[in-house]
Amino acid sequence: MLDLVIVPPLRLTRIDTPVGPLTLAADADVLVAVSFASPDDEPVNSQPSQILERVGEQLAEYFEGRRRLFEVPFRLEGTPFQREVWTALLDVPFGVTVSYAAIARRIGRPDAMRAVGAANGANPIAIIVPCHRVVGADGSLTGYGGGLDRKRWLLGHERRVSLFGTP
Repeated sequence: MLDLVIVPPLRLTRIDTPVGPLTLAADADVLVAVSFASPDDEPVNSQPSQILERVGEQLAEYFEGRRRLFEVPFRLEGTPFQREVWTALLDVPFGVTVSYAAIARRIGRPDAMRAVGAANGANPIAIIVPCHRVVGADGSLTGYGGGLDRKRWLLGHERRVSLFGTP
C-alpha cells in the first residue's frame, strides 16, 4: 500500500529590499524559504498569506534597523547535519560573526569545517537564519549564496545598527 503525503501548496511573494529582491515561500502558516531573487527572474504572483505578510514586515523592520531577532514560525528542511548547523546559526547574535570552525565546534564536530560551509551554503532561509554571519577563520568574507556584496552589506548594516542604533 502506498502512503500518500499531502503537501500544501506553497504561497510565494517577492519583496524589494536594500540587498535586492527576496522571494519568500510558505506553506500553510510556516515559512520555508527566503531566497535572493535576480531582477531577471520571472515575476512571482503574490498570494495572500498572513505568514508572508508577517515575514515581510519583520524583514522591513530589520532593514530599517528596528529588528534584531525574527519572530516567525519556520521549518528548516534538510539533512539532520544541515539542520544542526542551521540551528547553531540561530545562536549567533546580531552584529557578531563566527568562523566555520567555531560552528563546527559548537555542534560537537570540530573537524567538519568544510561540511559546515556546505550546510551554510544550503541554508534555505537567508537572513532570518543568519548564515551571512559566518566568516573565514581569519575574519575574511568567504562564500555566500547571495554573493559577497550582499554579505558585506548585511554585516555592515548589522555593525552600524549595533554601534549607532540606526542603519
